[in-house]
Amino acid sequence: MQTITTVAELRRALADAHRADKRVGLVPTMGYLHDGHLALIEASRAQCDVTVVSIFVNPTQFGPREDLSTYPRDFQRDEKLCRDAGVTIVFAPVSQEIYPAQFETFVEPGELAKPLCGAFRPGHFRGVATVVCKLFNMVQPDVAFFGQKDFQQCAVVRRMAIDLNLPIEIVTVQTVREADRLAMSSRNRYLSEEDRGQALAISRGLFAAAEAFGLGERNVDKLVAIAKRHLETIDQLQYLELVDGDTLKPASSPLHRPAALCVAAYVGSTRLIDNVILQPTP
Repeated sequence: MQTITTVAELRRALADAHRADKRVGLVPTMGYLHDGHLALIEASRAQCDVTVVSIFVNPTQFGPREDLSTYPRDFQRDEKLCRDAGVTIVFAPVSQEIYPAQFETFVEPGELAKPLCGAFRPGHFRGVATVVCKLFNMVQPDVAFFGQKDFQQCAVVRRMAIDLNLPIEIVTVQTVREADRLAMSSRNRYLSEEDRGQALAISRGLFAAAEAFGLGERNVDKLVAIAKRHLETIDQLQYLELVDGDTLKPASSPLHRPAALCVAAYVGSTRLIDNVILQPTP
């Protein structure tokens, strides 16, 4: 495995693979890797000849009062996990490599970036789309792998790839969960034992609604209400919305198209997101 910190070195390292028409996979991360990231790496290794993992805490997707300075970092641990997982290249640039002096060009996503997290984190998806587009241009992958937990991010990135004619397949990998069903997240390390117990209400609510859906419930308001009952113990529920799986607009009753029940909530000072996909049978 190679660990690379500059774009020039990255392009040199990938030149032979591109010339040989090898299939290159990219797993973009902000580091502090967990089993969810390792599932993305596993998916890339299964589908690609070369797997590149980027580790970069992207400052442009954090708001002024968010946790950029305290976001968990442990590069040596991440590097070992990547090596053990069979990663080909770890790309770990410093901020100046991605955003050099006088940088001023950003990717501005459209309607998909406005609801859900976009309504509460202005500029977040602008930062996400910009850094992902830059990583796509640097690595030139055939496939890029993202986790379903970041459902809206996946939708924004997929739309960007289509709209900007980027020849990259976007693969979404199912959310990986702890044994107690808490969605894996680098931010879980912020949770105290008491916080973690409270956080389990998120997945309980989502899975209760998914169970009702599986038993035939198709009324949007009722499905949301089922989930919300479990979330009453959460410190702060930021949003709980059932949205169309393609447009992210509010889903309508009776539910007959793929939809996502999405939640963002604060447990203590930690913001957590999660979702379940509701897929009506034909």
